[in-house]
Amino acid sequence: MATVHAADAGAYQVDRLIAEDIDAYLELHRNKSLLRFITCGSVDDGKSTLIGRLLYDSKMIFEDQLAALESDSKRVGTQGQEIDFALLVDGLAAEREQGITIDVAYRFFATEKRKFIVADTPGHEQYTRNMVTGASTADLAVILIDARKGVLTQTRRHSYLAHLVGIRHLVLAVNKMDLVGYDRQKFDDIVADYRAFAESIGITDFTPMPISGFRGDNITAPSPNTPWYEGPSLVEHLESVEIDAERDRARPFRLPVQWVNRPDLDFRGFAGLIAGGEVRPGDKIRVLPSGKTSSVQRIVSFGGDIDVAVAGQSVTLTLTDEIDCSRGDVIAAADAPPQAADQFEATFVWMADEAMLPGRSYWLKLATQTVSATVQAPKYQIAVNTMEKLAAKTFDLNSIGVANLSTDKPIVFEAYGDNRTLGGFVLIDKLTNATVAAGMLHFSLRRSQNVHWQPVDLDREHHAALKNQKAAVLWFTGLSGAGKSTIANLVEKKLARMNRHTFLLDGDNVRHGLNKDLGFTDADRVENIRRVGEVAKLMTDAGLIVITAFISPFRAEREMVRRMMAPGEFIEVHIDTPLAEAEARDVKGLYAKARAGQLANFTGIDSPYEAPDDPEIRIDTTGMTAEEAADAIVARLIP
Repeated sequence: MATVHAADAGAYQVDRLIAEDIDAYLELHRNKSLLRFITCGSVDDGKSTLIGRLLYDSKMIFEDQLAALESDSKRVGTQGQEIDFALLVDGLAAEREQGITIDVAYRFFATEKRKFIVADTPGHEQYTRNMVTGASTADLAVILIDARKGVLTQTRRHSYLAHLVGIRHLVLAVNKMDLVGYDRQKFDDIVADYRAFAESIGITDFTPMPISGFRGDNITAPSPNTPWYEGPSLVEHLESVEIDAERDRARPFRLPVQWVNRPDLDFRGFAGLIAGGEVRPGDKIRVLPSGKTSSVQRIVSFGGDIDVAVAGQSVTLTLTDEIDCSRGDVIAAADAPPQAADQFEATFVWMADEAMLPGRSYWLKLATQTVSATVQAPKYQIAVNTMEKLAAKTFDLNSIGVANLSTDKPIVFEAYGDNRTLGGFVLIDKLTNATVAAGMLHFSLRRSQNVHWQPVDLDREHHAALKNQKAAVLWFTGLSGAGKSTIANLVEKKLARMNRHTFLLDGDNVRHGLNKDLGFTDADRVENIRRVGEVAKLMTDAGLIVITAFISPFRAEREMVRRMMAPGEFIEVHIDTPLAEAEARDVKGLYAKARAGQLANFTGIDSPYEAPDDPEIRIDTTGMTAEEAADAIVARLIP
């Protein structure tokens, strides 16, 4: 297959170079710059057709695909003018059946001047998360508009998202101009309408062009059908636009460490993809977050040592000093290091079907760093159509909004607008490992810089030794009416007789004080357990055996509390009572109220209970008495 458009003026020289000196051609191709771009817009605006046209005109398609397309064109038209170019990129069966793009389809092609990776992103609103995925690494967005329909809701949504994720170059491709008779006034009206919207969201510059992906107008060359258009063709613009990697080279040096050589080897290097700036042997560097300094000794690439490495290259650095540096650290210019903090304001694009629960613990991945993070209640949600800031208690699927974020330890970062690698992150559900959100850091919160951990001389081991015991948390979980409080109370009494120092945190009692401001929504339940977990942790620091009796319906929050404690210190006790048995007891009359619709969000009725998968202790209250259960728990705690 050929690699450039056959009609291109320079194609002859390239073809001759391929024939005469393939090594020289490969070297020429290797040194071409790479532009990543996306096509986006509303459903049926012609995104897949446009990409198919680019692939076809550049001949970057396989011979069997080309033969099939040309065969298809003979059935519906002549001279290749009626080829269904969308067949080149709509590969999924569901997409073909529905005539839409669902997932993000990536394709590669090249011209004489540049290489390209293009992402065909879906147009339906419910697949906004897929569009964000494609846009996250793009330098440019081609926003298509059907000339017959003008600016639509999805046009606005995708433009806002492209701007939000930091894409600086936008092409407004008014497509299907052939279906409106190449009407200049129609084109001008659409551009004016779009410009008014673009300015309202901070887009100050974009390149409008009239095209027909189906007919090829203004795709690779100026079209005679639009003599009134004096701008570049789409390919000409793609070949000349500045690539973000080129701009990134002017920024301070940043290398997130992805991999470190084993210390027992003679060669000790730190490998990663350079996220900004350039580096040379002898440059002073600083490792974050530790702040240790050194100098670059060698820069090792796949082909051997090199004298300089720039943003976008993957390299291994060796340093002149033996300093502590591991995966997740960032090697930076010594005189211009990034910040490290643990509290931030960020914009979120929520990608999960399940709503965000404020206070729930998620994994946060930023560059090569992975930490535990929680999101607070949203400051506001953004209505993309109107750009209004709306009040919200959570984020739902495809929601876009702003909230504060906390991590369990400082991470090295820069504002997303300054560095997409060190400012962009994803949130991952700890139980399912599903990506639930993408986000962009704005800035660190002031309190994260001003509040520091105060070291103390008497540690938790000292406090426990004074009490002649080992600190622990007995975490009772189960349905309402299962018997948690009864058994927990018996356990504490038995431990007291053994001169053990304990404290019992009961769910109802805590809601009379510490948590009296919380209700019973999922979000409030998460916050309820988070607070209790923090209190339990403080009590274990004091050397106590803490007994808690809470429904704690969600596995994620029980796991969050487990991670707060030292290994082996958290003992999950599942009071496993069937719903029918718990409801038959109904000691407090709560099930009756819930069944009558007088009590909303009641666990087991209209709110879920997620039973432990593998608790340390399981108590079947249908097979043993409360006394027997308490004895079994104490025996497990103190053999």
